[in-house]
Amino acid sequence: MMNEALFFDTLRQGLWIAVMISAPMLAVALVAGVTIGLFQALTSVQEMTLTFVPKVGAMLVVFWVSMSFMSETLVSFFTTRIVPLIAGG
Repeated sequence: MMNEALFFDTLRQGLWIAVMISAPMLAVALVAGVTIGLFQALTSVQEMTLTFVPKVGAMLVVFWVSMSFMSETLVSFFTTRIVPLIAGG
C-alpha cells in the first residue's frame, strides 16, 4: 500500500518532469513571440499569420530536436518510479 509521503513525492517528481519536458518548447515560443511582436511594432505590420506561422514552425523544430530527450525522460520516470509502484514494490 502506498503511503502519503510516497504519493506526494511521486506527484512532485511527475510535475517536475512535466516542467522539464515542456520548458524547451515554451522558451522557444516565448522568444519567437517577443521577436515577432517587436518586429510588428517596429514595422507597423499587423498580420495574424506573421505571428502564428513562425512561432508554430519554431516550436515544431524544437519538438523534433528534443523528442529523444522527452522520450528518454518519460521512459526513465515510468520505469524507475511508476512501474514499481504498479507492481507493488
